[in-house]
Amino acid sequence: MTLYERRIKRLADVMLALLVLILLSPLLLLTALAIRIEDGGPTLFRQMRVGRDGKQFRLFKFRSMPVSVPSVPSAQAKSLPITRVGRVVRRTNIDELPQLFNVLRGDMSIVGPRPALPSQAELLTMRAARGVLRLKPGVTGLAQVNAYDGMPESEKVEWDARYASVVSGVRDLTVVLRTIGYIVRRPPVY
Repeated sequence: MTLYERRIKRLADVMLALLVLILLSPLLLLTALAIRIEDGGPTLFRQMRVGRDGKQFRLFKFRSMPVSVPSVPSAQAKSLPITRVGRVVRRTNIDELPQLFNVLRGDMSIVGPRPALPSQAELLTMRAARGVLRLKPGVTGLAQVNAYDGMPESEKVEWDARYASVVSGVRDLTVVLRTIGYIVRRPPVY
C-alpha cells in the first residue's frame, strides 16, 4: 500500500467531501425539502452495501422512489416507479450526494469501485478474486466513467481491478474530472 493510499487519499476524501457539502448545502436542503413535500416519506434512502474487506455498511442516497419500493441493484431499478422529484434528482445525479456523508464517516472514498449489494454474490466473488475488496468503495470510479450501467459484471470487475492495481492521486483526479464531465454532458435517462 502506497503513502497515497495510506494517508493522503483519506485526507483528500475528507477535504473534498466537506467542500462539496458546504458549497452544495442549499441544494441539499432544497432537495430534502422537495422529497419530503412530495410524499411525506423520509428524504434519505438507506441501503446495506458491501465495503472494504467485505464489511457491510449503510449507504445513503436521496430517495427517488416511493417508500414501498424494494431494494434492488441499479440495473434493475429502471423498471421500478420513480417520484417526480426522484426523476430530477436521478437525472442530475443529486441522489448520489448524500454518499459524501459515507465518505466523511470513512465507509467510502470519493474514487473506488461502486459498493455492491450483499445479494450481488457473483460480483463480490469476482472482486475478491481480483483483490478489489481491499479498497474502500467509491462514489465514482473507473467503471462509472466507462459506461457502468448495462455493463456486464465481469467488465465492471475488470475496470475495478485496473483501478486497484494503481491507486494514485493522478488517477483519482482524472476519474473525478471525467465524472464531472459525464454529469455535465450526459445525464442518465430514466
